[in-house]
Amino acid sequence: MTLHKFFQPENVSIQKVHYAGLIFDVLRLDKIHTTASGNKFFKLKHNMLEAKNQEKEVLLTFGGAFSNHIISTAFAAKACGFSSIGIIRGEEIENPVLSLAKEQGMQLEFVSREQYRDKYNPGFIQELRARHGDFYLIPEGGTNHLAVKGTEEINDLIPSVYDLICISVGTGGTIAGLINSKKEHQRILGFSALKGSWIEKEVDEWINGENNWQINQENHFGGYAKWKPELIDFINDFYQKTGIPLDPVYNGKMMYGLLNLWKKGEISSDHNVLAIHTGGLQGIIGFNHRFGNLINT
Repeated sequence: MTLHKFFQPENVSIQKVHYAGLIFDVLRLDKIHTTASGNKFFKLKHNMLEAKNQEKEVLLTFGGAFSNHIISTAFAAKACGFSSIGIIRGEEIENPVLSLAKEQGMQLEFVSREQYRDKYNPGFIQELRARHGDFYLIPEGGTNHLAVKGTEEINDLIPSVYDLICISVGTGGTIAGLINSKKEHQRILGFSALKGSWIEKEVDEWINGENNWQINQENHFGGYAKWKPELIDFINDFYQKTGIPLDPVYNGKMMYGLLNLWKKGEISSDHNVLAIHTGGLQGIIGFNHRFGNLINT
């Protein structure tokens, strides 16, 4: 499959949702492909086009043992004719997430957490090139200027009728693209999956000075990949009543936060709300593997 054909978004729908008294719409980016879905699809697009432009044959990237980014990169690489290497944080393990990556031909290399912290150190990159040969480097989570260029294209799928657009936030690349490309009247509201206000500084580095955006820091449930039973109960109830699956790392927290703001009166029925489902449903597989089948699918 050609790169340009692969990166033509298909099956992207907007679904109207009635839940807990709030009526809003959901942009189903999770419907793009099966594994290279959601925001990862847009973050990988221009990186892979640049890799082709540089005549690279191998993509190398970084991630944890349950990383959505690792799976998405492996899937997209195979579909578009690249080989792929995943540098995985921590001791060597097997799980359904990494098995999916290996099924797509990704070569996995496990490194210590101490080594992993040096992942962008030029010396460490040189060592990787000595072991693996020439490769195109995609950063952890996929966020760089080419990723932001790709996520700006999400706006092409968003009708101008919406005035409040909600998105989950990890490394900040997706919300940055939305901020850069939004209409003047639109407000972007992010919900951080990570603990700490540092993410706002990260986003500032990628945006063009736009305002009318905010990152909610109150619904991270303790930090990245942390959770509490009420989050899982919400995810299951939301799926039962709307048919929309949510992962516990990103979209579950975003949707939980959106409904919390509605209950507090900080979002009114006058807002025309669009929540963006950024995919990452592989996170459910990893979560259920680690904690038992707590999330219904």
